Amino acid sequence: METIKHGKYVELAYDIFVVNGTEELTVYQFTSEHPDCFVFGHDPGMIEGFAAGIENLEQGAAFSFTLEPEQAFGPKDENLIVKLSKDTFVIDGKFDDEKVKPGAIVPMQTQEGYRMDGMVVAVDDNEVTLDFNHQLAGERVKYEGKVLLVRDATPDELAPKHHHCDCGCDHDHCHDCEGGCN
Repeated sequence: METIKHGKYVELAYDIFVVNGTEELTVYQFTSEHPDCFVFGHDPGMIEGFAAGIENLEQGAAFSFTLEPEQAFGPKDENLIVKLSKDTFVIDGKFDDEKVKPGAIVPMQTQEGYRMDGMVVAVDDNEVTLDFNHQLAGERVKYEGKVLLVRDATPDELAPKHHHCDCGCDHDHCHDCEGGCN
């Protein structure tokens, strides 16, 4: 039977939990209808701790493992919490208070043209505070699921493709949009 290793096409169904003591909160789910699909070892964005947890598993195998923040999405980086002038969010002469409010995710662009999503932490009279850390940075994360498929990747799957999806992003892999791509 095939096992997950470099160059294999993999489909997984799993839940991602934030673990706080004995409490586990589900934060995302890949289902058998909408699995996480990738070529193992060809995704530079894959978390090393996650890759280590699934490597060498066979098709049909169940898995459950917990990663500390350093193994998962990393610790919170205070340098990724920034204050921007409220003027940055003015559209047609008006501050966009419908979209720019605490808890909202705001798409921004770096000077190099890369998209970064920031979570609005606070809005005051002059500034908007945004947190550009991954939403799971600083968290213990548990992965629990099943290996649905493991097979040799096709030449097309091994060749990186760039596509646009219906969510308006510009990612190389469907799972980058958390199930939003076609």
